[in-house]
Amino acid sequence: MALIALKVDVDTFRGTREGAPRLADLLERLDARATFLFSLGPDHTGRAIKRVFRRGFLGKVKRTSVVEHYGVRTLLYGVLLPGPHIGRRCRSFMQDIGARGFEVGVHTWDHIRWQDGVARAGEPWTRRELALAADEFTAIFGRSPQVHGAAGWQMNAHVPALEQELGFLYASDTRGTGPFLPLLEGTAVPVPQLPTTLPTLDELIGRDDLGGEDPVDHLLALTDRAGGRDQVFTLHAELEGGAFLGSFERLLRAWKARGDLLTDLASYARRLRTDTLPRCSIVAGTVAGRSGTLAVQAPGNGGA
Repeated sequence: MALIALKVDVDTFRGTREGAPRLADLLERLDARATFLFSLGPDHTGRAIKRVFRRGFLGKVKRTSVVEHYGVRTLLYGVLLPGPHIGRRCRSFMQDIGARGFEVGVHTWDHIRWQDGVARAGEPWTRRELALAADEFTAIFGRSPQVHGAAGWQMNAHVPALEQELGFLYASDTRGTGPFLPLLEGTAVPVPQLPTTLPTLDELIGRDDLGGEDPVDHLLALTDRAGGRDQVFTLHAELEGGAFLGSFERLLRAWKARGDLLTDLASYARRLRTDTLPRCSIVAGTVAGRSGTLAVQAPGNGGA
């Protein structure tokens, strides 16, 4: 039996109001847990148009029907329409998910600003963005956040130490193969990374190299081949909470039928012994089906 930690990235105003509640309803029906990571500042999704020049971006847009999933209005936020402040206008939706017993945490302040800017940003910029998100989370939930999951799996060398300073207990900012402590100039930062280990549904849809294999079947085959190894699966409120809801339900039911434990990042983190985790650098790498480079776990040097 494997543990599969479910991480829900909630990127947008629409995803917070519509997709996240749908996912919470489904998870409750199936007696599954998940961690909901919220974007807490302005929704500037429309500014992602700048990515049109990034290698692979147009292909992903074509494969995953971005307009269908996000809606025309969302794609105009921050460009032709003012971006709504998610934390202020969606507070009750976030609080309801937390009150239903789901783990909640920080995704970002301004999703597009972080995803497109953090890799080249300095410490003051990074500190400000993380602090804005943490402060807004505290204002909404009345307590400090314990988990951070970087928008778009984008980070820089300042993020791990700032996560420690701001009181995060664990994070899921990266793509990789298993839990690790991030190395910063040769020193391990004691905030465990729980990287996303499985491809996301939107990375699998329409991929020519998969020979038409159904994305759900592909994910089930991957977890079967892993031989019971624990996993982290990331989904998006705008996708699995929308047009992909049926596919996601089929995936959950199949995992449960195999006896897998569907839980949240907090439960996963509690099972770990920090002193035995490998120490790994975080490097820029690529992931099939996703454009650009992401923060990726490098091979480690073993535990302490």
